[in-house]
Amino acid sequence: MAGAKEEILKARTDNREYRRIVLPNFLEVLLISDPDTDKATALSSQTRFSVSVDTCAASMDVSVGSFSDPDGLEGLAHFLEHMLFYASEKYPLEGSYLKYISEHGGTGKAFTAAEHTSYRFDINPDGFEEALDRFAQFFIKPLMSADATARKIKAVNSANLKNLLSDDWRMNQLQKHLSAANHPYHKFSTGSWHTLAVRPKAKGLDTRHELIKFYEEYYSANLMHLVIYGKEKLDKIQGLVEDKFKEIRNIDRSCLRFTGEPCTSEHLEILVRTVPIKEGHKLRLAWPITPEIHHYKEGPCRYLGHLIGHEGEGSLYYILKTLGWATGLLAGESDSTLDFSFFEVYIDLTDAGHDHMQDIVGLLFKYVSLLQQSGVCKWIFDELSAICETKFHYQDKIEPINYVVSISSNMQKYPPKDWLVRSSLPSNFSPDIIQIVLNKLSPNNVRIFWESKKFEGDTNMFEPWYGTAYCMEKITGSRIQEWIASSPNVNLHLPARNVFIPTDLSLKNENENENEKVKCPVLLRKSPYATLWYKPDTMFFTPKAYVKIDFNCPHASGSPEAEVLTSIFTHLLMDYLNDYAYYAEVAGLYYGIYHTESGFQVTLVGYNHKLRILLETVVEKIASFKVKADRFSVIKETVTKEYQNYKFEQSYEQAIYYCSLVLQDQTWPLMEQLEVLTHLEVEDLANFVPLMLSRAFLVCYTAGNLESTEAESMILQVEYVFFKGSNPICQPLFPSQHLTNRVVKLEKGKNFIYPVEGLNRSDKNSSLVHYIQVHRDDFMLNVKLQLFVLIAKEPAFHQLRIVEQLGYITRLLQRNDCGIRGLQFIIQSTVKGPGRIDLRVEEFLKTFESKLYEMTNNEFKSNVNTLIDMKLEKHQNLREEAEFYWREISDGTLKFARKEAEIAALRQLTQQELIEFFNEHIKVGAPHKRTLSVRVYGNRHSFEYASDKRSLVQPCTVKIDDIFAFRRSQPLYGSFKGSSGHVKL
Repeated sequence: MAGAKEEILKARTDNREYRRIVLPNFLEVLLISDPDTDKATALSSQTRFSVSVDTCAASMDVSVGSFSDPDGLEGLAHFLEHMLFYASEKYPLEGSYLKYISEHGGTGKAFTAAEHTSYRFDINPDGFEEALDRFAQFFIKPLMSADATARKIKAVNSANLKNLLSDDWRMNQLQKHLSAANHPYHKFSTGSWHTLAVRPKAKGLDTRHELIKFYEEYYSANLMHLVIYGKEKLDKIQGLVEDKFKEIRNIDRSCLRFTGEPCTSEHLEILVRTVPIKEGHKLRLAWPITPEIHHYKEGPCRYLGHLIGHEGEGSLYYILKTLGWATGLLAGESDSTLDFSFFEVYIDLTDAGHDHMQDIVGLLFKYVSLLQQSGVCKWIFDELSAICETKFHYQDKIEPINYVVSISSNMQKYPPKDWLVRSSLPSNFSPDIIQIVLNKLSPNNVRIFWESKKFEGDTNMFEPWYGTAYCMEKITGSRIQEWIASSPNVNLHLPARNVFIPTDLSLKNENENENEKVKCPVLLRKSPYATLWYKPDTMFFTPKAYVKIDFNCPHASGSPEAEVLTSIFTHLLMDYLNDYAYYAEVAGLYYGIYHTESGFQVTLVGYNHKLRILLETVVEKIASFKVKADRFSVIKETVTKEYQNYKFEQSYEQAIYYCSLVLQDQTWPLMEQLEVLTHLEVEDLANFVPLMLSRAFLVCYTAGNLESTEAESMILQVEYVFFKGSNPICQPLFPSQHLTNRVVKLEKGKNFIYPVEGLNRSDKNSSLVHYIQVHRDDFMLNVKLQLFVLIAKEPAFHQLRIVEQLGYITRLLQRNDCGIRGLQFIIQSTVKGPGRIDLRVEEFLKTFESKLYEMTNNEFKSNVNTLIDMKLEKHQNLREEAEFYWREISDGTLKFARKEAEIAALRQLTQQELIEFFNEHIKVGAPHKRTLSVRVYGNRHSFEYASDKRSLVQPCTVKIDDIFAFRRSQPLYGSFKGSSGHVKL
């Protein structure tokens, strides 16, 4: 049955159609039809063709989550999320759902939250109807077989193991632990082998029986919300939904509510000192409040978060930064449910800030007092409301799979007319409602969590699930009043009016017909100082622009010292600009200055109206750069901790890092950079920056709502400042100085192995990156590689993760190092060491070989068509398009029509050619195969590391002992970047 035809508010620029329906089983559904089909054309050998290719997507949100886990079965809701995707009575083959999704160019994922569980997928349109049917069957007749139970519990346990050394997970659980034991907020939600296997068995419980009971008790159609995103007309989509989802049973389960506060008086007015895994100090202050969802049009938390989290002059953060006490501050609502919520302030502290914790807390409450004294300001609310309204109506399109999840997750909370708007448009100015929340931010009900490794040895308790060390003391409101009184007397004040709010949102129409013909970036200008690429907006039609200026500076990357000094330089620039540019960020104009392998980059993206004002300020800061000793000290400390904390990254991320270090020439190891960093002083940076900027070449990319004359004028101004002004600081590069990207060319027929112990000796996880290097960028070879990965990706996941249970992180991906293509298996595991995982990868490739040979011609054609459809998917927004084209410019490949050319190559590809490609480059033992195995050993496999280091290698295997000696001894691929004459007007 269709619902009443009520209006669903949408953005002015949104041309999609929406319809709410309610099925007879009371499943509430939002249908979305996207008529904006992408009519892409590509060349084949015989003809040109036109195809509509938008991805379709679906998301089912079930209003039950980890809060409903039975006592003693922590993680059961999360376990059900994993089991549901196993199989169904209609489609009983294990893993067939994800296999079908993958074969049709899509992905299927899920997550479990406190009060709901979300399932979603996206897929190419030709597979959408059957995918919907397979998806629906999980909610009709899932097949939760006994043989899969133990394997799926291991998958949940693997997910938990990868989180055990994550500070975010640890601190979140500590906050939950210090709450009322009888409130569901207190629970451990992920689940583990202990909670789902060991403990239930000891109690005589059958976990699978409990799982089915949980599903039957809570998975009712009236507690579900479905969003469908398709290309067909709404009537057709509605017919599909009514047919596929009508059989979901409805037991008329009432919506679960969890009343009562999670924090009683014993959990308020507390100061908790806790020891993190990573270096650094953090301060979190949290107050229980009424959830904003009940007043989302008044936006009390948005208003207060905007002010307390502000970074402009006079703000709390500005003062803390000026004092050298903080390097970051966030404020707003967190852990929000329908029945309770917290307002949280999160502060990154410097070493000096750690020593002044009491002063910082005092200053925070002084700022809250300022807000009390100032009253709720209508002009601030109106300004914030105007910013939010512009952001909503000119929002970027996002991937359909992310869009459907964002809607379905909120359908339970909001009335249908606000499903798309949600809380993004505060419009009702209500000082009283804002004041109620402000009054809650008092010393009498605060929870303070203070993180620092300096507390090691001074704690007396452990959080039970993650083992986080902590101690706790009660801290009275009167004591905090003393901190307020003794804190520095500083000039805290409200922000100024925001001059960056755009008032001109018109679209440029210069040479509109000509722009329609510009499908790729054009080289607008080339000089000894810079190249300028320009791409007008012919697709998105929003008042936004994208500008990137890449400073290629040979002196910026010639040594570990130069690398570190360039990094400090970019950090300092962002630091100097922050209180000014923060207003631009609030208004929807973003910027970044980042260190690159060849120098540094300036990127601006957002509303074009005032973009040039911000760009000119950034350029002026670079040109007039001076080192401020106090800020240098703070930034050096921050950068040092970033380097030190790298050892605490996930094991598989370390393996990826080592793989890049082996392959990419002229890159410096982090540990060398950390070593030189400790000795650097203000004078080193002051001497280095003029040298770094003395020779430069600028590669510029401009796109979006800019006329070509505007783009050229902007870059001419930048050239003038750096190269031509009264006091030029840059000279153009000599021909010999143009930078290149060189990649090690692995020897054919050799398997290189780099074994190394994990940097974090407390981490049980080991990891493998099994990299197969294939070729230098070539359209036909590219599509052979891409097609192989598409075909093998899901079988690899199924075999190595689902069947063999090697680890939660199990991936098969393409790899592209500056135009040098290959593929990589990435696996993180506690159950096997990396050497044994390597053998399992090779065994998979041997087994998969027969499947490749047995593939029918129809299956081959279907996979080819899937890959073509994936290539024809249009970019969702300006930023995504710009990043695609920038990759071509940055790598130096400049193949802007890559998608069309690769589609044409796919049209020519035969199944036999794919098999020959596999036999030559990927097959185990292939004479031309080039392999690099990076093996990172966790502490659980230390004995294997020692054994593998001593063992003799097999024929055709080379063990790498010294990465840099190895790199120096190897030939390199030619570089696309910096090739003579590759850029022509």
